[in-house]
Amino acid sequence: MVGGLAWLEILAGAALMPDTSQLFPTLFTPLTIGGVTVQNRILSTGHDTSMAHEGHVTDAMIAYHEARARGGAGLIVSQVVGVHETARYTSHVLMGTDDGCLPGLTRLADTVHAHGTRIFAQLFHPGREIMEVADGTAPVAYSASATPSDRFHVIPRAMPIRMIREVVEGYAAAAARMKTAGMDGVEIVASHGYLPAQFLSPEVNMREDDYGGSAENRMRFLREILDAVRVETGDDFVIGLRISGDEHTEGGMDDAGSLEVIRALAPKLDYVSVIAGTSATMSGAIHIVPPMFEETAYLAPFAHVVKRAVDIPVMVAGRINQPQEAEGIVASGQADMCGMTRALICDPAMPGKAKADAPDDIRACIGCNQACIGHFHKGVPISCIQFPESGRELRYGALRMAKTPKTVLVAGGGPAGMKAAATAAAMGHHVTLHEAAAQLGGQALLAQMLPGRSEFGGIVTNLSAEMKRGGVTVHLNSPVTAEVVAEAAPDAVIVATGGTARIPQGMEFSEDAHIVTAWDVLRSHANVGGSVTIADWRADWTGLGVAELLASAGRRVRLCVNGTHAGEMLQSYVRDTMVGRVQKLGVEIIPYAQLYGADDDTAYFIHASNGEAMLVEQTETLVLAQGTEVSDALLMALDGYDGQVIGIGDCMAPRTAEEAVLDGLKAAWAL
Repeated sequence: MVGGLAWLEILAGAALMPDTSQLFPTLFTPLTIGGVTVQNRILSTGHDTSMAHEGHVTDAMIAYHEARARGGAGLIVSQVVGVHETARYTSHVLMGTDDGCLPGLTRLADTVHAHGTRIFAQLFHPGREIMEVADGTAPVAYSASATPSDRFHVIPRAMPIRMIREVVEGYAAAAARMKTAGMDGVEIVASHGYLPAQFLSPEVNMREDDYGGSAENRMRFLREILDAVRVETGDDFVIGLRISGDEHTEGGMDDAGSLEVIRALAPKLDYVSVIAGTSATMSGAIHIVPPMFEETAYLAPFAHVVKRAVDIPVMVAGRINQPQEAEGIVASGQADMCGMTRALICDPAMPGKAKADAPDDIRACIGCNQACIGHFHKGVPISCIQFPESGRELRYGALRMAKTPKTVLVAGGGPAGMKAAATAAAMGHHVTLHEAAAQLGGQALLAQMLPGRSEFGGIVTNLSAEMKRGGVTVHLNSPVTAEVVAEAAPDAVIVATGGTARIPQGMEFSEDAHIVTAWDVLRSHANVGGSVTIADWRADWTGLGVAELLASAGRRVRLCVNGTHAGEMLQSYVRDTMVGRVQKLGVEIIPYAQLYGADDDTAYFIHASNGEAMLVEQTETLVLAQGTEVSDALLMALDGYDGQVIGIGDCMAPRTAEEAVLDGLKAAWAL
């Protein structure tokens, strides 16, 4: 095993490492794409970081991509660059419509190249898929036709011929700027239902001119883009295409239709990158960043079909989390390169670790979507719940060694305590962690018991391994009291004692009401009746997950949510997947339900908006999913302790694993 600091040294000298790996011999072979050779088959696909400012590259964005280049990625495709003023689909999109973009893009390209990594830029127009703009108003959206977008409830205008020509010229001009900036190539985004895909789709494109009707006409817009870009950039510049296979939408593009497009356009391309889904519908959007409910590497079979049909390199993404998955895909000839974007967000050093035949040191992505795409949807810089250093490279990118190592006692072995301990040890402190239970993990052990979420337990595995590599001393079955702290006399105490299942006060519960907590259900400590009502206060994973668990076991389940909808607090792709799963099981979802009380056969709620009574009859068991109550007794008892005392995680305030791990990082840096 190699510790965190040693990995920084290895990656700093990555150019001196052997070009082969015994465990992953194919993954670390070079690949020629057009006139460019990449050092390995690991790709960071184009994804918005929310780090642009006024349409331009920022220092934060450069630092973010540099971390992936330093970590050994073969190719980085930077986030989308708008090609026309109507392409501003968010307030933080990069723009390539004037020369003002050149200084930032040049610095980005130079920085990535310094580590031996190649970089392409995505050229983009969303068409009707407009999310938000800076002033909060809705702009006029344009598409192939005036066909609405179901997901964003946008009705666009059909692009007039004049605008089509403007946009085509915009792609060409933006591509020329990317070449001037030193980018190695460009990738035309025709995936996920964006503008080129809107022209390709017979369900969206209702035009009766030369850009609509036949398959050949519907491809005309994309053909003109590719031709114009080639004229502006020359034969030595890489031009690729990203395209969805199955849009997973009724009436949308499917694998066969997309394959037809790929075959027809391959002579104009240096590579094709395949994915799935569309931004236009909830069912399709899930596949833009598929959550852990989807199988790993589930799009490799379609990539294989494409690979057999064309003579250009084929790239594929879609839940490829580990180097062994990527090795299998490339070695079997299903694709030439694997998009491992979230894996690189979670562990930027993943390629270097794999190349050094140290896969056990890799921090594996768990597909939670919480801080990566979840942050993007909130309009804030992306990060990772397991590795909050991601997206915060300017502050936490270089580990700071302790000038004077301290003795540190960490009380609590959940995600917060483990992150604090692992980071503090890597910084050179002498760290001992005490966990009151027989197993590390805290509430993450409950989260992994929810249906389809066993992968969430990876956060425990990963943080435990990081503590071990850092040399943290761990004591299980070891509760910490003020007396224990006084006897150990550490320089610093980090209190991460978490919380317990919250049981709300002031409820009118009769003595014969059968009431259990969601935690009891997940631990199999509850005898649950055949007709269940779940009082879901948090509107997150817990209520939905327990509803699926109990409905799958044959119980009648009603999920009463104290919010506008089930999963209100979740990233949309996770929420929509979970809601779809419980709907199939017949779970009844009742929103705006604020718990009031219960008796032997009825749960009582108040409508959160109008205060009217809501009775849920035939309730044999009421399951409380009411969030977390802080366990701060130790923190309070240490008030006045001579050493440094830092409270983190749920013992400070009940939140999520993301805040817990970030708290742990900040605590270690505060020592």
